Amino acid sequence: MNKYLALLIAACFFFSCKENSSSETSTAPTKAVADMSDDELKTYADELAQKFIIADGHVDLPYRLSTRFFRLYKEYIGIPVESDEGDFDYVRARKGGLDAPFMSIYIPARYQKTGGAKVFADSLIAMIDSISNVHPDKFHLSTTPDQVEANHKKNIVSLPMGMENGAPLLELSDVEYYHKKGIRYVTLTHSKDNQICDSSYDTTATHGGLSEYGRQIVAEMNRVGIMIDISHVSDKAFFQTIELTKAPVIASHSSCRKFTPDWQRNMADDMIKKLGENGGVIHINFGSTFLDSKIKKSADSLRTVMKNILAEKGFEAEDSLAKPIIEAFKKEHKTALYSDVEMVANHIDHVRDLAGVDHIGFGSDFDGVGDSLPIGLKDVSAYPNLIYTLLKRGYSAEDIEKICWKNTARVWREVERVATSM
Repeated sequence: MNKYLALLIAACFFFSCKENSSSETSTAPTKAVADMSDDELKTYADELAQKFIIADGHVDLPYRLSTRFFRLYKEYIGIPVESDEGDFDYVRARKGGLDAPFMSIYIPARYQKTGGAKVFADSLIAMIDSISNVHPDKFHLSTTPDQVEANHKKNIVSLPMGMENGAPLLELSDVEYYHKKGIRYVTLTHSKDNQICDSSYDTTATHGGLSEYGRQIVAEMNRVGIMIDISHVSDKAFFQTIELTKAPVIASHSSCRKFTPDWQRNMADDMIKKLGENGGVIHINFGSTFLDSKIKKSADSLRTVMKNILAEKGFEAEDSLAKPIIEAFKKEHKTALYSDVEMVANHIDHVRDLAGVDHIGFGSDFDGVGDSLPIGLKDVSAYPNLIYTLLKRGYSAEDIEKICWKNTARVWREVERVATSM
């Protein structure tokens, strides 16, 4: 009897554990999504935003703070706990479910002429380190996917770092130097051709894609374990990088050229397909001009109108008396000035159709695209709006979890694995 009793107890324990485990990891709602009311669907989107890890491939907080007299003391407004300025702070991140915003260590192209790129990069890295040190209960400078996942359970916002513009990589040894400082991706260039490759914004085609030194940088990034970011690079540089790399690459903040056909900054269909074959991820940029070429044209036209209105009144755009006029103008013309969350979902749909749902992420460019953010995605509190939109379009919870985190984590871990194998 004791033997059978023991087996019965063990069986009960096994099924109890299995039931508890499945209830903790299940993403299925108690009611089918198709049967939910609009309010129920929004509530479910909020729940998923809090449950899933949300990564964002590109947030320009460091550069914004560097222009706002950042200080290393918690009483200063510069430390982003709660603020009316910019697109990012801790309170809004928690509301939106954001767990892992990649902090952009942005190096303006002017440093390629003046020098000082490494000094400036190091100062921004030190800033993120100090934020983590001053508020360890809220922020953590994170360098691995495991750290991000552990921080998520503690309600701590991870701050992984990516360097936007490889200008500070003046020697091959700088790749390892910045890896040790916590950099986990490098955008090979920015607005001008640099020593590594040509830029999509530039017209000089200095290297015809990658330079010889750039080819060495790609190999060294593979060896050290830094993700290669192909946002901003020319088409030729993209395809050459894909041929050379031994690890998947990312586009940390790009969108689809299909919707902006005359703009090389976004990725063409053949590039997106190739990125999928490589195993990489395109993180969709939220900026309105990245989303819809019609918005860019209308915004340019209305900007001229606004300048004329201010000139007639004798105001400059920076004048305090001009601000209410500008805000009223924006409100009146918001559909012509801004795209919307539905258009972001259109880009996600397009990548899914070309490469599959395993190759999509978020790359908002918050704090980096100024006043061009779309309606429904104005700051880091708004990710549930995008999740809600994707649910309405039939994306499963599993698909959304991939887009929020798992796709990015997979590439990050594969880059680490390739580095270890080399």
